Amino acid sequence: MAGKRKRHTAAFKAQLALAALKADRTVNELASQYSVHPTLIHAWKKQLLAGAEEVFANGVRAEAADAEARQAELYEQIGRLKMELEWLKKKVGPLG
Repeated sequence: MAGKRKRHTAAFKAQLALAALKADRTVNELASQYSVHPTLIHAWKKQLLAGAEEVFANGVRAEAADAEARQAELYEQIGRLKMELEWLKKKVGPLG
């Protein structure tokens, strides 16, 4: 009867994927050292390579979201100021 599946943490997967990328030791050596099937290490390595772009893109997305929020806030303020100006023009009436 088969035992329960092992659940590996994201940190463990990242550590093994990075070790596989370094190529100091072969995937088979890493697999035997950490008691993991070599196919898993290959899969984690592929996931790391595929997702590496997102690590650096998140900073750009966060900056873009901050800029959009700031821009929306400024447009709101401009709208309020225009409304106040129109109200003051009506209250004071024409000058001159």
